[in-house]
Amino acid sequence: MTVVLLLVIGVLTGLTTVLFGFGGGFVTVPVVVWADAAAGPAASTVAVATSSLVMVVNAAVATAATPRPLLTGLRHRLPLLALLGAGGLAGAFAAAFAPPRLITWGFVLYLAATLVDVLVRPGFLRPAHDGPAGDRTIAVPAVLGLPIGSVASFLGVGGSVLTVPLLRRSGLPMAAATALANPLTFCISASACAIFLTTAPAGTGALLLAAGSVDLGAVALLLLGAVPVVVLLRRRPPRITDRVHAWGYIALLALVLTAMLFRLA
Repeated sequence: MTVVLLLVIGVLTGLTTVLFGFGGGFVTVPVVVWADAAAGPAASTVAVATSSLVMVVNAAVATAATPRPLLTGLRHRLPLLALLGAGGLAGAFAAAFAPPRLITWGFVLYLAATLVDVLVRPGFLRPAHDGPAGDRTIAVPAVLGLPIGSVASFLGVGGSVLTVPLLRRSGLPMAAATALANPLTFCISASACAIFLTTAPAGTGALLLAAGSVDLGAVALLLLGAVPVVVLLRRRPPRITDRVHAWGYIALLALVLTAMLFRLA
């Protein structure tokens, strides 16, 4: 049952990586918490750590398969990328020693705040203005790299839920905003994963195959389902209208939030 569920969730993380730039964090964290319940209170930390490695691979594969012209904006954003990585290190270090319930409730509050933000503030469902034709600038201020990376790695969510709305409000269509979120997610997750692979909270001894805080067995199953989907959809992207794409992003946030609230009830 657990093996089948992780494979299915892996497929879903592949879909969310390509369609929404998530890398899998929002989907994998709740499921890994359930799958690794044997780790006891450390299950939340294990879920965040496991999610970070899944996101590293998914985001790397998605970025490698992204058309080069779309990634040109990265060449001039090295300070942002560096600060995202630094934030990833800081957030992962904090998560390794934080109370598990703080991570769980932080995840829930983060989802709820993001959901309210994209529904209430203008510029997400319908861009407030259209960016210049062909413009694919990553319009995220470098100074935000550190807080985005810290929060994302602490909660195991990759950062796209902060970066996609920012890119969207700069005038980019959903397809471009979600594609550009993948390399940003990679910068955060790669540094965070380095911390998680070398720290092991009490309770990880109950896992069959672990490296630090990461459940390698769960990672293997999730990636087995995700990577083929990422490669396929990057080669043959689905045709979705921009408005439907934006509402799909919101619907996924609402679904994951509901699932987490049911688990905590």
